[in-house]
Amino acid sequence: MRLIPLPSFGRRRFATLSAQEILALAIASEEEDARIYALYAKRLRDSYPETAGLFDAMAAEEDEHRRRLIDLYRARYGDLILPIRREHVADFYARRPVWLIENLGLDRIRAEASAMEREAEAFYRAAAERTTDAEARRLLGDLAAAEARHERGVEAMEAELARSGAASEERLTARRQFVLTWVQPGLAGLMDGSVSTLAPIFATAFATQDPWTTFLVGLSASVGAGISMGFTEAAHDDGRLSGRGAPWKRGLASGVMTALGGLGHALPYLIPHFWTATAIAIAVVFVELWAIAWIQNRYMETPIGRAVFQVVLGGSLVLAAGILIGSG
Repeated sequence: MRLIPLPSFGRRRFATLSAQEILALAIASEEEDARIYALYAKRLRDSYPETAGLFDAMAAEEDEHRRRLIDLYRARYGDLILPIRREHVADFYARRPVWLIENLGLDRIRAEASAMEREAEAFYRAAAERTTDAEARRLLGDLAAAEARHERGVEAMEAELARSGAASEERLTARRQFVLTWVQPGLAGLMDGSVSTLAPIFATAFATQDPWTTFLVGLSASVGAGISMGFTEAAHDDGRLSGRGAPWKRGLASGVMTALGGLGHALPYLIPHFWTATAIAIAVVFVELWAIAWIQNRYMETPIGRAVFQVVLGGSLVLAAGILIGSG
């Protein structure tokens, strides 16, 4: 069982719990785990029906565990179940908040489920060791074995999905979602930030030959473009019909990459020597353009020749325009 070395602040230690409190804690834990698995199933049902079906079954089994624990509790202590939960026990394992669970990817959800079952198994084994009641000890041991089977089931599920071909379909769906939610907005932001800021930054550089002024222009252009692109991406599509994912994720990807695209060739102008800063900035520009071409080829399946021609040639023309305008 995972121990959390935090001050107790009035919370009980697991070693001090009575048999009645341990059963009440187990009931509350099974209820929460069942809800988490049901949430996983709901979250995955449209895109990953095979995995969602597994989590539906796991949620149903956790409900059955809860029922068996309640039956034993009522037989021993009556109908009033003590209101004790995980957060009341200082060294008990914790679960992720719901808002974090909902944003996990498929592979991470499977890993979380395996970890949940390992922790539950450890809890039931520790609880069984501290229980002298024969029937309670038998039930807790049975539940520990069931949680161990769940963990093996999550691992076996991946192998079964691979054999059936469902795993490859789910991976393709996960990849598509990753591209729509993160790569596509981020790539658009990187292209906008890298290319659209070239002309003003290099025009300022060659017009003033002042690195600090050039840096300030580049910083303001990059940050302003990042904020604008981020809000535009987040506001124009809520993702419900398009399936492109949460707007805040797309807005974050687009805004951050836009700002980074401009800052890449603005930061060299922190160097006080104009020509040194300019040489480094131009080198950074070509690294950025090649990175854009690689991302297009890697994730958007754009042929590398076409990606290089479009991005590098177009960026080079904008760079040349900025230098000519500034020099004039």
